[in-house]
Amino acid sequence: MKLSELAALTAARIDEGSSDVEISGAAGLDDARGGDVSFLANPRYTPKVNTTQASAIYLSEDAPIERQIPVLRAKNPYLAYTRALRLFHPEPEFVSSVHESAVIDPSAEVAENVWIGAGVVIGPSSRIAEGVRLYPNVTIYEDVTIGKDSTIHSGTAIRERSQIGERVVIYNNVVVGCDGFGYAKDEQKSWLKIPQTGRVVIEDDVEIGAGTTIDRASVGESRIGRGTKIDNLVQIGHSCTIGEDSLLCAQVGLAGSSHIGSRVILAGQAGVAGHLTIGDDVVLTAKSATSHDVPAGKMISGIPAFDNREWLRSTAAFRRLGEMQRRIRELEKKLEELHAKRE
Repeated sequence: MKLSELAALTAARIDEGSSDVEISGAAGLDDARGGDVSFLANPRYTPKVNTTQASAIYLSEDAPIERQIPVLRAKNPYLAYTRALRLFHPEPEFVSSVHESAVIDPSAEVAENVWIGAGVVIGPSSRIAEGVRLYPNVTIYEDVTIGKDSTIHSGTAIRERSQIGERVVIYNNVVVGCDGFGYAKDEQKSWLKIPQTGRVVIEDDVEIGAGTTIDRASVGESRIGRGTKIDNLVQIGHSCTIGEDSLLCAQVGLAGSSHIGSRVILAGQAGVAGHLTIGDDVVLTAKSATSHDVPAGKMISGIPAFDNREWLRSTAAFRRLGEMQRRIRELEKKLEELHAKRE
């Protein structure tokens, strides 16, 4: 497509270069070739603008440019580039089909316009809406609901009573609705399993990464809010709730009955103890863990986590502990010498 058309479709404007340049793909600065559009969002990669083979580049409104190359100005170059990628890599056309090896319980309600792969099992009283894709070896237990245009990739198990919204994407080997980890100690000090009678509700436009597990509630429901994105290998305990448009990165762990607000970011390997409330717009940085409630809007770090700015100062001081210890010993020695002289 012409550069002018690409600009209009990605909320950008042409600042330099011809609007008639042909663009046929999108790629990073290092990988781009002639016909590709690229982007610069992080200033540390600015030198690569001078060497990229891209035919055009997205830049922020105020980013300088030294070489002659067609420039698309955008408020958010990374967002504009993402939109370009989506244009050049659209979703495959949907063609309904049910593989002959799929096992569908007679009581299940399955729309006509679905794609069901080999080895899929759909249990009793489940309801599969139109536009759903179930890749090979997906297992759907009884009384499960899957909304329109959702995609479930191979190896995933959707356990009993789970409800999946519309346009949800669940990647390989996810388990939704497994029993929560709940036990009570009896008189003989043995662990007695607590029945997990609740369900999991996944709202619309959620994505769940490969290998993630979301436990159902002991009573009531575990709920993932609209638009939330969950990375690979995340553990969400029973009776947890997550608000809208939150982001859970790889290996995050939520203990049971954690309540996470909207637009929260839990970075890689972050942990939240049970029965805590994390307010809206909180950021918990990588490898941090909190054992207390966190008010809305806070950025916290460390184990146990506390204010990010204080944590940065503390870690800076930690790196100097060896030097500080040496200086303290020197001062102690000088004090001892002074006391000895006075005596």
